[in-house]
Amino acid sequence: MATVRDMIRRKGSEVFSISPDATVFDALEQMSKHNTGALMVVSGNNVDGILSERDCARKLDLIGRNSRDTRVSEIMTSKVVYVEASQPLEECMALMIDKNIRHLPVFEGKELLGLISVRDVLKEVVDVQKFMIAQLEHYITGGGR
Repeated sequence: MATVRDMIRRKGSEVFSISPDATVFDALEQMSKHNTGALMVVSGNNVDGILSERDCARKLDLIGRNSRDTRVSEIMTSKVVYVEASQPLEECMALMIDKNIRHLPVFEGKELLGLISVRDVLKEVVDVQKFMIAQLEHYITGGGR
């Protein structure tokens, strides 16, 4: 069974982050530059939260502010839902569906290993299923003999 760690190894562990004191505009620029939908909010070695495009789109309007005058800390999600690297992909996918979230930080103990998206998980699950189907077809047809 594939784990989140396996996926991080294939995908890469680069994590884009921003300070809680930065403006939401700065965060949106970073998301655009790196073509990502979320940033980890980090101060020093501490993960303070996560900021997603959804946070920016919804929360700014709700508090009647603009992105240039609003700090990341004002709209970030501070109760971060995360997964451990050893968890199976199926658990990860179920958690994302259950909590209606699109991005999950991956930790090994206290170390942040990466950030995965629902797209990453879906791609990995499809790849695993394709491999299993190919193996079953090979077995059924007696391939290689």
